[in-house]
Amino acid sequence: MGEIRNFRSGNHDEPPPHGSMPRRLAAIIVGDIASYSRLMQADEEGTHVRVKRIERDLIQPSIVEHHGALVKTTGDGFIAIFDSPVEAVRCSIVIQQNLVGRNASLPKDSRIEYRIGVNLGDVIVEPDDIYGDGVNIATRIEGIAEPGQVYISGAIYEQIKHKVVCGYESLGDRKVKNITDPVRVYRVLPDADAVGRTRGRRENTLIFLLGVTLLVIASGVLWYLLAQPSGRVKEQAAAPTVAPVASPSPQPAPREAATQTPQPSPSLAAPSPSPAPAASASASSAPAPSASASSASAPSASTSSPAPSPSATPFREPEMIAIRGGSFAMGSNDDPTERPVHQVTVKPFSIGKYPVTVREWNECAAAKACGFTAIGKDDAPISNVSWTDAQQYAAWLARTTKKSYRLPSEAEWEYAARGGTQTKYWWGDKLQPGMAGCKDCGDLAVEQPAKVGSFKPNPFGLHDMGGGVDQWVEDCWRRTYQGAPGDGSAWSGGDCSSHVLRSGSWKNDSRYVRPSNRDGYDTNVRYPTHGFRVALSP
Repeated sequence: MGEIRNFRSGNHDEPPPHGSMPRRLAAIIVGDIASYSRLMQADEEGTHVRVKRIERDLIQPSIVEHHGALVKTTGDGFIAIFDSPVEAVRCSIVIQQNLVGRNASLPKDSRIEYRIGVNLGDVIVEPDDIYGDGVNIATRIEGIAEPGQVYISGAIYEQIKHKVVCGYESLGDRKVKNITDPVRVYRVLPDADAVGRTRGRRENTLIFLLGVTLLVIASGVLWYLLAQPSGRVKEQAAAPTVAPVASPSPQPAPREAATQTPQPSPSLAAPSPSPAPAASASASSAPAPSASASSASAPSASTSSPAPSPSATPFREPEMIAIRGGSFAMGSNDDPTERPVHQVTVKPFSIGKYPVTVREWNECAAAKACGFTAIGKDDAPISNVSWTDAQQYAAWLARTTKKSYRLPSEAEWEYAARGGTQTKYWWGDKLQPGMAGCKDCGDLAVEQPAKVGSFKPNPFGLHDMGGGVDQWVEDCWRRTYQGAPGDGSAWSGGDCSSHVLRSGSWKNDSRYVRPSNRDGYDTNVRYPTHGFRVALSP
């Protein structure tokens, strides 16, 4: 990346004396880790490893996906440039939102949080750096940003205010170091519903005021009627032309509408996960009530009927494939983490035909045994789960079925993924389209993982044992196989702050879908490409 400079050292205040240099108008992102010195003092080596992992797995891919270029990284930050201000802000939001997921299960004082500043300016471009006031302003904006926040300049705001679906909070004009004119600064509110919630609060206020007004009018009319002489009241009561004071009763609902649960106004309803499809289908297929029942229930039509209980969703176990035991050569010489190649004997076991799906995960969530309700199509693989999340699901499945469900060991996973072969991929030594879901594996789009079973099964009848989603296994992460067990059991003990991932994902290239490929990741951190499948002891 060229010479590493500290963002705050002032190296960008003056361009280098190289004569005429290429210039360009660019959106500049400057990111910096909050409390970096404290984190390094507490755990120097661990913090360094975590930061490098974030740069590799999150920051660099996000910049590339949003058509930007990483200019350089330092120990505690990065600089990137973009042709599009819209893409620069979107990239910044993605980075911050993914960091929230990674930090969710960590103690507050151990979290790695970035401050991000974005500016639009004319910059001088060198092969390994950029210079000019545009960079300086982005750096100063980043310096006043709060941890986990994205702050942008007025120049960026004017370009994106009608193009990026988010909210903005004006922080006014700020005087920043070494910049003559004040800089208008905005804080980005990345929640797409932020503006909607503000609008909803206004609507709630108007509805409340309208209700108070109607109550006052009704009270006045009631007082007027009670204050009249009794004879006058009787005359008014007998007169057919007097309109009632109270709100009119609802008209009888059509017969087919009587089976539907009234929905709250979108402006008043709090955001909530969509109901499980099976529960919705159950409600819509309920027999229509009789005419007398419909008539009797008309006065209470404004009261929502109770939502179906989550337990109404039929429970189905994951489809499993029985694997006969056997011996195989585990590992490869393609990567240092896959060495040494060693002989392993695996006992008989069963493993999921597919990775665990969104529907299967949400059955666990409905039972309040898994930590969150997933969104997405029912037949898509569950993703954005930590190793701890995967363990929660396996434990719930074991309790519910009274069977010994668990995560597979790393040796079991590779044995099953190879399907009895010893080639680079289970189908041979060369990449073939239609065999796996990865970035360069074939025809399917790579914005999200394909539904389970979209690709051909391996010789053991297993789908997606390579590509789709990264898959957690039971073992603690170690950098090599030195000392690994030879009986197919999980390698535990020692430092288990990280666990092993297999398979590669739809965002990785084809070298990750090799059966021997392996990686490690923080045990309690969720990441968008991480999923799992279950195993079953005999």
